[in-house]
Amino acid sequence: MRVAVAKTYKLYVGGAFVRSESGRHDQVNGANVPRGSRKDVRDAVKIARGAAGGWGRRTAYNRGQILYRAAEALESRAGEFGDDVGEAIDTFVHYAGWTDKLHAVLGTVNPVAAPFLSMSTPEPTGVVAVLLGSSASLPSLVESIAAPLAAGNVVVVQLPESDPLPGLDLGEVLGVSDIPAGVVNLLSGRASELVPALAAHRDVNAIIDATDDAELSKQIDTFASETLKRVLRTESDPLDLLAALTEIRTVWHPIGA
Repeated sequence: MRVAVAKTYKLYVGGAFVRSESGRHDQVNGANVPRGSRKDVRDAVKIARGAAGGWGRRTAYNRGQILYRAAEALESRAGEFGDDVGEAIDTFVHYAGWTDKLHAVLGTVNPVAAPFLSMSTPEPTGVVAVLLGSSASLPSLVESIAAPLAAGNVVVVQLPESDPLPGLDLGEVLGVSDIPAGVVNLLSGRASELVPALAAHRDVNAIIDATDDAELSKQIDTFASETLKRVLRTESDPLDLLAALTEIRTVWHPIGA
């Protein structure tokens, strides 16, 4: 009688599947799950920072195409996920549709009493850290990735501590989609180790705090205030979430003689 080989997952960082530098694993539902370290956080943020410029400069239409391709890739492997995978696929499609509408909805032409054309346009915030609760669902995970990407940001995600397998499986789906390397980075491990390291990192520009943990949220607020980054919570409306993930840049152009 043979003994089944347990699957050993890897972190998804920089478009590659890598082992945790710590070499530590946890057992989750019979699989070996890497326990990411502070060094893994630093590596993931550095790679995300390097990918942010290229992703932010892509056209909104192209970002929408890539998010739609992610939905297609997830649909093709839907049988490997739970009953909520349909909602997760629809979430990718929903935010794919938002990409080329953000400038029209959030941007403005400002009335000025001078010979200038003044325009305000939304710009990506940069690197967004996504901190999830211990048992966050797949649709919640997908929304926390798709919304920042639709707004031109890149993400480093701390996966749910007690159930990271759907997130790690999603990484395998994204690895064969068109999402460029470094735009999405997925870390599994202990929240008590990963969350403070992400919240305190100076190259992280914003945090989506979905931990639903009062003690962790208190730590996140403290680290965020020390490093001047935005913390987002309970944005139920997609447009409000997208607006909170952008900066508004106002430019002036002289007109006339």
